Amino acid sequence: MEIKSLHLKGAFSVQPKLFQDNRGYFFEWFNAKRFEQETGIGFVPVQFNSSRSTKGVLRGMHFQEMPASQTKLVGVTQGEIQDVIVDLREGSPTYGQYYSEVISQEKKNQLFVPKGFAHGFLVLSETAEIFYAIDDYYSPEHESGIMYNDAAVGIEWLLPENEIILSEKDKLYEPLTNRTLNFQYNG
Repeated sequence: MEIKSLHLKGAFSVQPKLFQDNRGYFFEWFNAKRFEQETGIGFVPVQFNSSRSTKGVLRGMHFQEMPASQTKLVGVTQGEIQDVIVDLREGSPTYGQYYSEVISQEKKNQLFVPKGFAHGFLVLSETAEIFYAIDDYYSPEHESGIMYNDAAVGIEWLLPENEIILSEKDKLYEPLTNRTLNFQYNG
């Protein structure tokens, strides 16, 4: 497993090692011991989610407010997505900045999203299935988000605006500048 530290401290791009031959392939989706050895972060998932969407569907930019904030490891089991995270931690030198990576079934890459980040994805293939390992349980009363097209954040989505499909809930999120959040940066 190759783990690359991102400019947003605490977030990582993960590339599992793929063993492949004429019978097919095998890879280790996640190894908690190895991840902690390489990052210093203990990540113990307690919930596993999967979603399927069609091309142009944008789900985001979501997060759970404290005290129910979640850390996620996101991968794709079918198709291809643009996965995006935004740093929401007050006092962080990268507050309001984003990171974007194309995650695909073909590459088997993953994105590690720490607490204090908004997360969203845009489906680039005809369909995509996304798999999430999460370290805290879903809490509807703590569910929140920011606008996917907040000008202050400036996410460059890989499909034109007229091809993006949003849920009614995701259309109602406010810009980051209108939000007061209690995520703290711990250096």
